[in-house]
Amino acid sequence: MNDLLRFYLPIFLLLYLLIIFVLPGIRTFRQTGINPMVFGKTDNAHDFIGSIMKLLSALPIIFVSIYALNENVYQMLVPVPYLQKYSFQLVGLIMMHLSMFWIIVAQFQMKNAWRIGIDEKNKTMLVTHGMFSISRNPVFAGMLVSGWGLFLVLPNILSFFSAACTHIILQIQIRLEEVHLLKQHGTVYETYKANVRRLF
Repeated sequence: MNDLLRFYLPIFLLLYLLIIFVLPGIRTFRQTGINPMVFGKTDNAHDFIGSIMKLLSALPIIFVSIYALNENVYQMLVPVPYLQKYSFQLVGLIMMHLSMFWIIVAQFQMKNAWRIGIDEKNKTMLVTHGMFSISRNPVFAGMLVSGWGLFLVLPNILSFFSAACTHIILQIQIRLEEVHLLKQHGTVYETYKANVRRLF
């Protein structure tokens, strides 16, 4: 199992980043001419969160690469022995794959409203159908599940730190987006917010 994971996890992670971030960004830009990556470089709360999210996105690449390339160095990440079991790894892999599929569907349902960050310049439609009828933030929900799934596959200090910090940062980003959507959509968003859960 471990030898297979050393080969498979880097490939999965690259595909995940490509499918979840890069391809939707290219598609949205081609169809609208709008860059969906809207985090800036100012020192406000929104852009600070964006900087943290970029760093957190790099962490899985680091610890998965270490796991795949050097067993001795990986031991320095302090793997958690009692979590290093086939059953936990299997659950983690299922979580990762299902969450990726979940995110892909949610992004497809968002169409050109998909953004990374809060777009103050261009009004986006409020998506309330499909997965958005059961979760106001299905993409973020999928990202959280995939992060904790990866922790179960590779339980160590860095993977726990990555999943936990991502959980906290996404909770903050969600609340910033809620303020923005309330300003943009008013009572329509208020009604939607009252009837659909934030995540699960």
